[in-house]
Amino acid sequence: MEEARPKTNEKLISEAVAPRFDGEADDTPVVVGEPIVPTALVWRGTIYPVLNVLSAGKGLGPCTHGSGEQYVHKHWYRFETTDSVVLRVYFERRPRARGKKAKRWWLYSIETPE
Repeated sequence: MEEARPKTNEKLISEAVAPRFDGEADDTPVVVGEPIVPTALVWRGTIYPVLNVLSAGKGLGPCTHGSGEQYVHKHWYRFETTDSVVLRVYFERRPRARGKKAKRWWLYSIETPE
């Protein structure tokens, strides 16, 4: 028997967000090659404090030089915020725009409880 999931309102966003790394450092180990998980994300002037990482994954793609190897292009996350909102975000290892102000964190969708 399948477990019932609570109804949500998930909306596609696809906009850049600003990560925050406030507060005290925790004991979460840093994995080499992985982005540091932000403590909050800012989207359209609203701060979304991250309570939990619900899931994490990687987006792989082929080598651009034809070697047949696979490379990590994106790191995907589902973050639960302190007000029970779920943010599906990704981190681009190679941002589209180059330079100091390159946007790396993107809000893919936002899921609010009904």
